[in-house]
Amino acid sequence: MQQTFPWLIIIAVGLTFLVMATGVVGMLKPGKANAKRSNILMRYRVLCQGVAIALVAIAFLMDGK
Repeated sequence: MQQTFPWLIIIAVGLTFLVMATGVVGMLKPGKANAKRSNILMRYRVLCQGVAIALVAIAFLMDGK
């Protein structure tokens, strides 16, 4: 279990970065549809960030003695 958390954290952070980068690139394109899509992607980014932070907190709690 101790070996799994670092990988889960790396995956969550990587996914957060990918969603964020996709949203930023989408905001560069003009149009109402792109703005709506970027808004949805930013919501996914917040969700991914929350998961990453929760995983880090759980890892710290499990490691604390």
